[in-house]
Amino acid sequence: MAQLREGRFDLVVLLPNSFGAAWVARRAGIPERWGFAGRWRGRLLTRAVARLTSRTHQVEEYLALVRGLDIDPVGSEPQLQAPPEMLASARRLLDATGVAADRPLVGMAPGAAYGYAKRWRPERYGGLAARLVDQSGAVVVLVGSGHDRDAGHAIESSLASPGTSRRGASVVNLIGRTDLAQLIGLLASCQAFVSSDSGPMHLAAALRVPVTALFGPTDDRLTAPVGRHEVLTHDVWCRPCFFRDCPIDHRCMTRISEDRVFEAVARQMSTSLTSTQDADA
Repeated sequence: MAQLREGRFDLVVLLPNSFGAAWVARRAGIPERWGFAGRWRGRLLTRAVARLTSRTHQVEEYLALVRGLDIDPVGSEPQLQAPPEMLASARRLLDATGVAADRPLVGMAPGAAYGYAKRWRPERYGGLAARLVDQSGAVVVLVGSGHDRDAGHAIESSLASPGTSRRGASVVNLIGRTDLAQLIGLLASCQAFVSSDSGPMHLAAALRVPVTALFGPTDDRLTAPVGRHEVLTHDVWCRPCFFRDCPIDHRCMTRISEDRVFEAVARQMSTSLTSTQDADA
């Protein structure tokens, strides 16, 4: 609240539909507050747009919001481009961990802020990382916030088991060690990216990095990465449930096999590397 007041903003466009978001914006003294009406918050907004009557992808929902505000959006896919300084910062971070510049990079975000139900098992990520190192010659970079460190440590532990120690040097754990600018630079440097439904997944997709997205308790029809990406699910009667923790056996995620994910990432790496070689020719 204090930071919002200190910013002395003239206008806020509220993407969250919650009452709390509109209440905070009003309490912060922001004179123009635009967003979707509903959930008892219409009177807190200075411009309220009627919500869509049917559920649709969040990108389409946000585009409908800005159109309702008489703003004409350019394009329908989120797009980001990492500036040279972000790429250079990421390269310095990789150099410091001994990652050679000519090795293909695969990013992995094993955490999820929403809850553990979104996560794929760490040992599956570990097995996937080992196969990518052995069969594709890739360096696997683990990314995420400090809250995801437990997942990173569990992956490292699975790689430290007998017979896998040689792969550990090709799996770099940067979870909790990057700021947003470094994360963007790292993602933009990857040939492929693997994640559950998460913020880094959407960042990678916006950077045009091929994403393999694993969806379980959340609805891929609403929040899948936009563009030509691989979305893997296992249809069970209880998904999407939107639970943060699974009360049964987590079948929606555990039944997404390591083989399926590896095959998807391998396809994307092949396409990505071919595109890079064509661009350099």
